[in-house]
Amino acid sequence: MSATRDRAVLAAMVFAVLLAQVFLYPGIDTLVAALGAETDLDASMWFLAAEFAAFVAFAGVWGALSDRAGRRLPFITVGALGGAVGYLALAVLPELFSLSFETVLLMRALQGATTIGAFSLAITTLMDLEGGHGRNMAAAGVAIGSGTAMGAPLGGQLYEFGPFVPLYAAAALLACVAALTRLVPDRAPDGDRDSLGRIVAGLRGTPTLALPYAFGFLDRLTAGFFALVGTLYFRTEFGLDPGATGLVLALFFAPFALLQYPFGVLSDRTGRTLPIVAGSTCYGVGVIAIGQAPTIELVGAGMVAVGVLGALMAPATMALVTDLAGATERGVAMAGFNVFGSLGFLAGVVVGGTVAGAYGYPTAFLVAGSLEVAIALVAIPAFLRIETDRSATFAD
Repeated sequence: MSATRDRAVLAAMVFAVLLAQVFLYPGIDTLVAALGAETDLDASMWFLAAEFAAFVAFAGVWGALSDRAGRRLPFITVGALGGAVGYLALAVLPELFSLSFETVLLMRALQGATTIGAFSLAITTLMDLEGGHGRNMAAAGVAIGSGTAMGAPLGGQLYEFGPFVPLYAAAALLACVAALTRLVPDRAPDGDRDSLGRIVAGLRGTPTLALPYAFGFLDRLTAGFFALVGTLYFRTEFGLDPGATGLVLALFFAPFALLQYPFGVLSDRTGRTLPIVAGSTCYGVGVIAIGQAPTIELVGAGMVAVGVLGALMAPATMALVTDLAGATERGVAMAGFNVFGSLGFLAGVVVGGTVAGAYGYPTAFLVAGSLEVAIALVAIPAFLRIETDRSATFAD
């Protein structure tokens, strides 16, 4: 019962971080304009990219520090409080001091550098729980999906009260995350007190981690793509306001959240290959279809379909990281997964925004979906070469 309660608390922490993050997406163009930007697509792209560039740079640092110290929760507390201050600073300082948009981007990066510590290490603490890797990562997946599902429509409504209201709400949520760390014990394995480089070197002996990392990269690429290109596509092509845009995004994230737990438990029984490879292939096809849909109703149906497929593959991908990493290397292993995921989100924002600006939205959707299909097909032989003892790996 203690593990079940702790799983719920940790999932709530992951949920709150994602909820705060997604609050900003539905009206991102409105927010950057209020922060002093002079363009919509380019400024929105760099505002999102600044946070995820910081995620890439600092996820590994937080993971390595927690593995070395043999503690997770103090680092989660520091990261969450830092993220709360970062969101609050974005809401207050630009107006008080008439800051340039370049300075705002630097502040955004600092906010991201702290927030990723709370997010990545909350998931790592879930990895430390007993009860099955698929079940624990499904709990993380439900939290991620629920946070993004609720964040999109709620964020759209918060924008109705003002462009900075989502930032204030995000700051409050990160403060709650810091408070929640008091409710769970720290189950991190004893730390490696030698060098951080030794931890990273140990992971080099597990090259199969490249598989979940690659899929994490592509999955988050499409998330970044929808956060920027999808949002602006829905607003410009179909005339949606931030509130309606949030509802369309929720059509993806609602099934993505609700189905992660049963699909994660299923992957404990069937293995990871089928959910990841088949799910990613169909997911990519769905992304392409959304970009070609002529009506908002068909777009909505496509968003539901890719949400279901995303729920199939996401917990299996995270569980595969846990399957392959040693117990004392999980912080760095999950940090590596988040680094590749953040790189993917960054690529989705930058590549998606660039392609959309140069060639139009349908072409951008085609590129994003085709990449997902391609990586799934290329990875099939690698999956077939992985030999795991299911009774030890999938049920520990």
